[in-house]
Amino acid sequence: MITVKPATVFAGVKEVVGPKHPDASVCWCLTYRLPAKENNALTGPARGERVAEMLKAGPIGVLAYDGDEAVGWAAVAPRRETTFDRSRTIPRLDDADVWCVWCIRVKPGHRRKGISHQLLAGAIAFARGEGAAILEGYPLDNAGKVINTTMAYVGTKALFESAGFRQVADTKSVLDGFPRVLMRLNL
Repeated sequence: MITVKPATVFAGVKEVVGPKHPDASVCWCLTYRLPAKENNALTGPARGERVAEMLKAGPIGVLAYDGDEAVGWAAVAPRRETTFDRSRTIPRLDDADVWCVWCIRVKPGHRRKGISHQLLAGAIAFARGEGAAILEGYPLDNAGKVINTTMAYVGTKALFESAGFRQVADTKSVLDGFPRVLMRLNL
């Protein structure tokens, strides 16, 4: 049985978004959370250390667990705490206190089991519980076409629609040849 919980345990976050090799400079889901200068300066183990530091202040997303094993991740935070607040390619529609969910990742071996849907539902519940009134996502509009697994982390328009989001704007952002759209859900 899959359960989704706020991401408070570093080991769980590391299991899903951390590198296989400790010195690798993988994303750790920091790319949209930190200013570019800080993000680019963090390499190797310093990236994980930054995540551990952030977790001390509280959850930085949600984790899906299959029993005790972390199998999925969704990043969710107030937009003002992300680079989306200043993005040149994803528009800021208004001054509303919007939260956003921008990364949904399921570990290999656990995909195609509906965990993405559960992660998005968990992100919605988390944002709502934190007092968010609006949740945004910036998924790919892939029109049902296959997406490179590496670029699928932003989710698809269909995934967000199935959770009740509606498209409210186009963006100038493109990943893997597919346009990203701005979708919102009123909480």
